[in-house]
Order: sequence, then C-alpha cells, then structure tokens
Amino acid sequence: LSILQPFFQFWEVISDEHGIKPDGTYHGESDLQLERINVYYNEAHGGDAVEINVAEPKWRLSGGKYVPRAVLVDLEPGTMDSVRSGPYGQLFRPDNYVFGQSGAGNNWAKGHYTEGAELVDNVLDVVRKEAEGCDCLQGFQLTHSLGGGTGSGMGTLLISKIREEYPDRIMSSFSVVPSPKVTHFLKSS
Repeated sequence: LSILQPFFQFWEVISDEHGIKPDGTYHGESDLQLERINVYYNEAHGGDAVEINVAEPKWRLSGGKYVPRAVLVDLEPGTMDSVRSGPYGQLFRPDNYVFGQSGAGNNWAKGHYTEGAELVDNVLDVVRKEAEGCDCLQGFQLTHSLGGGTGSGMGTLLISKIREEYPDRIMSSFSVVPSPKVTHFLKSS
C-alpha cells in the first residue's frame, strides 16, 4: 500500500486547497476554492455551488459533493480494498475502481501482455467516460510504480493506449521508483 502514498498525498493536498473533506463535501470559505475546482473534480449528486453572503462571498455546496476525476487501477483486488477502507477511500467514485483478480506477481510482462491486457479495455472505458465529462480536456496525469507488474507493465500499456486514443493531449507521468532498502518480494541467492 505504500506505493499509493504519493497518489493519496496528491489528493489530500488538492482537497485541502479546495476545501474538500474526505467525504467529498465542500467546507471551504473562499470563492477562489471553487473557481477552478472542475480541473480535478466533478460535482456529484446534483449539488450546486451557491453564494451565501453577497457582501463577502463565501461558497458552500448545497446537497452534493465533489469526486475526483480519477481512475484507480490494480491487477488484484486486495489493494483496492485497502484503498476503499482508507481515510480518502470514499472520496472516489465507486465505478472508477478497476481491478483484476489475479495480480501480476511483480512481473512486467504479465502486467503488459497478459493480466493487464485483459483489463485495459475496462480501464479505457472508465477513462473515456471521465474524458467525455470534461469541458476542455487538456491531458492525463498517471501516477504509477516502476516496480511490480501493475505499475510498470500495465502502466506502460495504459500510457500507450491513452496516447493512441488521445494523441493531441498532454501525458504527465509521475513514476515512483522502488527503494533498494524496501522490497515486497523475495530474492533468491
């Protein structure tokens, strides 16, 4: 789960900047917080941002919440279960959790050619849905590990598929490099 820390730290910072609590509700006090909130969030459940004090604009969300425009992917369900039960797990849209059942066993080839290849179309469907909901899609940000099978193998597969489908959009990759001091798999001598 430590590989997901940069991902969650990103969403914690963005949420804090915009006054969004882990449950997706807005609790900020500045109109600036909601001015560009649609860069990273979609509004859910039909809530509308309304001005509640004309003299000093303060905003609140009436009846809705905000959800990140994010797709969470793994080739095994255990990681997603940990994510959902975490402090920000309820922030994300349930339909945007996409996971396989068998994992890639820290194997790039399984993530790229077999297990990942079986799941990539499902991931792209969710990516398409999120992209279609954008007023002006600028690009994609991918946070992934360079170790293991999902982040490295499926990550590179996903980058190439998104590039094929959206060739004129920016692709930013935030890659986490494994530490030689910490390993999650056995080494044989």
